[in-house]
Amino acid sequence: MADAPIKPLALTLGEPAGIGPDIAIAAWLRRRELNLPAFYLLGDQAFVAQRAKALGAEIRIVPVSASESVAAFAEALPVVATGERATAEPGKPDASSAPAALASIRQAVTDVREGRAGAVVTNPIAKSVLYRAGFRHPGHTEFLAELAAEDGRVPQPVMMLWSPRLAVVPVTIHVSLREALSQLTSELIVSTVRIVATELTSRFGIARPRIAISGLNPHAGEDGSLGHEEQTVIAPALKALRNDGIEARGPLPADTMFHEAARNLYDCAVCMYHDQALIPIKTVAFDDAVNVTLGLPFIRTSPDHGTAFDIAGTGKANPASLIAALKLASRMAAAKT
Repeated sequence: MADAPIKPLALTLGEPAGIGPDIAIAAWLRRRELNLPAFYLLGDQAFVAQRAKALGAEIRIVPVSASESVAAFAEALPVVATGERATAEPGKPDASSAPAALASIRQAVTDVREGRAGAVVTNPIAKSVLYRAGFRHPGHTEFLAELAAEDGRVPQPVMMLWSPRLAVVPVTIHVSLREALSQLTSELIVSTVRIVATELTSRFGIARPRIAISGLNPHAGEDGSLGHEEQTVIAPALKALRNDGIEARGPLPADTMFHEAARNLYDCAVCMYHDQALIPIKTVAFDDAVNVTLGLPFIRTSPDHGTAFDIAGTGKANPASLIAALKLASRMAAAKT
């Protein structure tokens, strides 16, 4: 039986005025050195060529269809048109930024869902720019969940930040701390951890994932003296998860979960709110952490950083996180069961 054809990765443009185009070009230039999986960039060929010129990058850029991108990848950066042109200069988003960024995301999801690509890899977007154009989602994660809806049912997206040294998941995501406290329920913790456990097995090859669950309050509540959520919200969730056969430990004090010895005891740390999870991973793995969206019917990874308007177009942007995102997307696609 012949091997299935290699599917390329669909890489979005991101915010055109940001560093997304820069790091896409930088990653392609290192494709042979790092043995990168084939990818194509969704955007406007003329715009990408203009950015390459600004960066002083000697690079051949070719317009292709998704199916032609693998063959083209070795000798040229493949660019698949989305129908939206971008004109934004580095560091200066303009009226073309939002339509170009959103069209790139939509097309990447369509390509994966229709079998033309193996995974979606997204470059950073500028939410403030998108909001001015009417974007109504808190972030990439929630927008992708809507694009993944089937028969009107939107899946629960779970945001994981992954690196070889640490993987973390926040139960509540892009909301204020006050809103996070109101959203936090036993049911949300259970549904989140079930998705994490399932995909650590199916996409990361971990047969029996070990999951550490943080408390919400300082010192995990100190037996109720510093808060009762550990007893009333988190403990019932842990009981349900253990009844499912999931190896979940907690609730653990968040301030002692992330030193090296503690990290060796689990495969993923699930925390109650955004910063509780993201501060530690951005401290220990700032350059190589990858944003992964679990719970979707397709694979999505992304660099774990923003648009960096201040260095866009200067050649100073570090492509390490995008390179890690491309490699992880390829690994997850190969492991898909």
